[in-house]
Amino acid sequence: MTAGPAYTRDDTLDDARTLWRHALGILAASTVLRLLLGTIVPLFPDETYYWEWSRHLAGGYFDHPPMIAVLIAGGRILLGDTPLGVRLLPIIAGSVAGLALTTAAWDLAGARAARFAALTFSLFPMAAAGFILATPDAPLLAAVSCTLLAVVRALGAPAGSPASTRCWIGGGIAIGLAMSSKFTGVFIPAALLLAFVVHPPLRTRLLEPGPWIAVGIASLVMLPVLLWNAEHDWIAFRFQLGHGLGVSLKDTWVTRELKLAGGQLALATPILFVLLVAASARALRAPREERRFPLAVIAAFCAVFFAYSATRRSVEANWPAIAWLPAIILLAAAREGLRVAWERRALWLAGSLSAILLTHVVVPILPLPPRRDQVSQAHGWDGLAGAVDSARHAIAAASASGAAPFIAANRYQDAAMLAFHLPDHADVAALNLGGRRNQYDLWPRFAERARPGADLLLVLELPREGLPGPIRRLDGHFASITAGPFIPLLRGATEVGRRRLWVLTGWSGTWPADSTDPRR
Repeated sequence: MTAGPAYTRDDTLDDARTLWRHALGILAASTVLRLLLGTIVPLFPDETYYWEWSRHLAGGYFDHPPMIAVLIAGGRILLGDTPLGVRLLPIIAGSVAGLALTTAAWDLAGARAARFAALTFSLFPMAAAGFILATPDAPLLAAVSCTLLAVVRALGAPAGSPASTRCWIGGGIAIGLAMSSKFTGVFIPAALLLAFVVHPPLRTRLLEPGPWIAVGIASLVMLPVLLWNAEHDWIAFRFQLGHGLGVSLKDTWVTRELKLAGGQLALATPILFVLLVAASARALRAPREERRFPLAVIAAFCAVFFAYSATRRSVEANWPAIAWLPAIILLAAAREGLRVAWERRALWLAGSLSAILLTHVVVPILPLPPRRDQVSQAHGWDGLAGAVDSARHAIAAASASGAAPFIAANRYQDAAMLAFHLPDHADVAALNLGGRRNQYDLWPRFAERARPGADLLLVLELPREGLPGPIRRLDGHFASITAGPFIPLLRGATEVGRRRLWVLTGWSGTWPADSTDPRR
């Protein structure tokens, strides 16, 4: 790959080549580790939800744009409906992100900076654990990283030159893919425009065709997402605006801000957090660095937005991840790649925390109760799916018509996990009775597909007391409702959850009054 300075004044050419090989080796080793973990760790509920999207490819979905579904569909073609098949291309997307950040650091400050960027990215807890999972963050962060590299190179080339235009074209494609992954990708061009406006030497860049070509290309890449949303009453845009900026009364704004800060300290580790913020602040105070200043503006813009969002509602720890990407480049490029003791300590701490997290994913070493342990939610579904499969065959055999019952859960996470783990990956409905709307509401579900007299095999969590809410709501809409067995969800010998099977026979053709839309 072509890059900027081949070496700094402190490196010989041979040293620079050796350092670059080190950087590539670090990225390759982290990729191999993620592929190994992606093979042996069972899928998480959100991953199977996106896997369901990949079985219904479209220009958009209720929650997000379609890029994660496209990546999963590609992995399924290569490796089938397996954990690694679902995660293969998202893991590779993580490697693309690391390579783009490393190359951007090389362009700015040489080979030592590139090696430090590769180390920081690979040991960063957010990347070490997050890039194993098939979530929209994988294509988003990969595409944003490629956009940052394109911007660094475009600003390093003469204004209006063919080289600059080519970089802007690449950046347009990349940011279009970022916005087709998560809508927060739009923060990057917004922050770039702000940087160009407030910094006079950069304003002349707005007179060259490259940035405007990039805007046009990004719009074309986003066109399928826009068309799908236009056909669906802009449902994904409305959901995300409410999800990110809607008002929540659950906590005080001070509590939400503290949670946001705590989440970022955990994802970045305290030392690295301080160093990344400091590197971004230094670049903001040095606007003469025309390639570094826009990166600092992007980091600050994204951080300020999510800090504002936290004044209105809780911010998930992974949402501000795009702010850390330009900060990693800036930290790696500081002092032309020469490192100080605190930066080495930061890498040791980040690597240690990442090692603990990844070990816990495989072997439970952290003393977390199952309900608070996200890893536990991925376990026990093979056993539950086997019980559901046996029950549906038994119901079909006892039915006069021999028809198999429809299978459903109430929560979309349970429906997706069951569908993935059933031997034939059968369709499983999510009833969403009393829950938030999601993509299952846009697909034909039980009340649209079934005929009066149909049977339903329903899998539900155990309520704290009394009958589950969905059973109370469905009472009177079926001829009979029978409680089935409890099925434990096991991680090894430890019970991490429990579900109960319910058999509902003889559907009346009606649906609960609070869900008059049959898709609800």
